[in-house]
Order: sequence, then C-alpha cells, then structure tokens
Amino acid sequence: MEHGVAHEAFDAGEARYELVVSVDARRSGQYNDAEKPRMRQRIYRVLESALAQAGVVRDAVHMEDRGDGVLMSVPGRIAVSRLLGLWMVEVHENLREENGSLLVPLGLRVAMHVGPVRHDSRGISGRAVDLTCRLADSSVARELLDRERADLVLAVSDSLYADVVQAGGKFIDPARFAPARLALKEGAVTAWLHLPGRPAPDTGALGPEEPGDGGVAGTGGVPGAGGGTAVSSAAPPLGAVDGGDADGEGVDDEGFGDGFDDEDGDASVRYAAQGDLSVHQHNVYQQPVHIGRVTGAGPRKD
Repeated sequence: MEHGVAHEAFDAGEARYELVVSVDARRSGQYNDAEKPRMRQRIYRVLESALAQAGVVRDAVHMEDRGDGVLMSVPGRIAVSRLLGLWMVEVHENLREENGSLLVPLGLRVAMHVGPVRHDSRGISGRAVDLTCRLADSSVARELLDRERADLVLAVSDSLYADVVQAGGKFIDPARFAPARLALKEGAVTAWLHLPGRPAPDTGALGPEEPGDGGVAGTGGVPGAGGGTAVSSAAPPLGAVDGGDADGEGVDDEGFGDGFDDEDGDASVRYAAQGDLSVHQHNVYQQPVHIGRVTGAGPRKD
C-alpha cells in the first residue's frame, strides 16, 4: 500500500477516531538543498526508531511526508498513552543522540490530537488533522522551543490532555504540561505544552495569543500611547503568526511578516506603526545594547 498502512479499507466517507501526530522541523527554510535530504533522513530515523523501541509496529502507522516534517495517524487499537509516553521518551533520546554530532541541532515540534480522520488513497484529512497541524506550527510552540533552547516540544489538544494526560501513567506526568491559549483560524483553543525531560514550561511568559484580522493568531497588541508603536485595525498584532494550513501553507519558519517573505515569497504578516517600530528575534548580544531613541536630557539607559 502506498502509505504503508494496513487499514481495512479506504472510504473517504467513513471517519475513524485516531491519534493524529504532526511533526515539524525547526527553521527548515535555513537548510540548503544539500542539507535538506540529510535533515529529512534524521527526522525519519528518529521517529521510526522510536516506534520500534516503543513496540509499535511501523506498518500499523500511517505516515505522510511533508517535506520538512511528517504527518502520522495511529489507529485506535494502539493505546494513545503508548505514543504520549514511551514513544515521546524514545523520540527525545533519539533526537539527543542525533544532535550529539551536529553543529546546528535538529529541533522538532510535535503535536497530538485525537479525532475523526478520513483516509483515502492519497492520505488523511479532517478537522482533527487541521487542528494537529496548527498546534505544531503555532507561534507558542515555535517561541517556546527557541526561548528554552530545547530540541523538542510537544503540544497536545485540550481534549487529549483531559482524556489521557491528566490521568497520568507510565512516562506521562501531567504536572510537566502547561496550558497556553492559541487563536487559530477556526477560533481560540487551549493547548498544553511539554518539554520532554524538563519541568512544566512557563507559558505565561510567552503572553496569551489574541485573534487578529482574518483569523490570524498573534501574541497580543502593542500599546500606542505616547507616540510609540501602534497597531492599525487593518493589520494583525505585532508578532502575529498564523498556525498555517495542514497542507503546509502559512508563514515562514520565523514568523516574519512585512519585509520577510517565506520560501514562496509570500509575506503573511504585516506591521503598521506610528512612530518607532523595532522588531528583534533570536538575537544574541555580547555587550550592553541600547535599542531605540534617547529622549529628554536624562542619562541614556542601556
């Protein structure tokens, strides 16, 4: 079978409740054409080895290639807790081993949700698939991975947390998950974030996402008092990032907007500002740095 999944029959009109897993590579756009095949090999090596180590038969799992990631669905006869627990532990260990010899470590964003999934000869579809992909591609998952300098972040839906994670189990500790609000195109949702091998992340420091125009998810508006930055009603909030579609469309890997295009050349986020506007992401400063203007006669503050 083309996708390597032993489903009883393909019926696009019949939905089965399955675990959907979306895996995305961090900043895949920064890999050149020679590096991308090796990156993809590492992703599959990490995921498939973890399946074997967790005792999950590879042929029972549907896997679709997404270029810079993988979309998976797992039938109901395989316990969700096996993937949430042991499989994620093995993914984490395999990823650490892969990154041991790399100057630029491979980073993965993994999302999980259980819902109705429809199979056909070309793959899977459904709102459960869309939601899972948006969780993996959310600005909160991206920011958390970078802020904590982690190699792996897991985002699970609110329903999956309530149904499985909250009860705990082997390799599943609900105390290590933290909630965050995400504004997706379909509306606001709660996701639960986890950094394997670490305590619960401080998602409050990320700031709650707010819905922007056109259903774009963001991190909240920026005050415009005192002649500073103001966000116009025609533009999404500063730092707004859309979770992207299940087919991979959306903002670039950095969430940049106006002036920063994705690989297809489409700018998905634009800023409208009055006064000064300064956007800084992923910078490392070795000395005290002053950003912005010095006003008045007072001393400058670095």
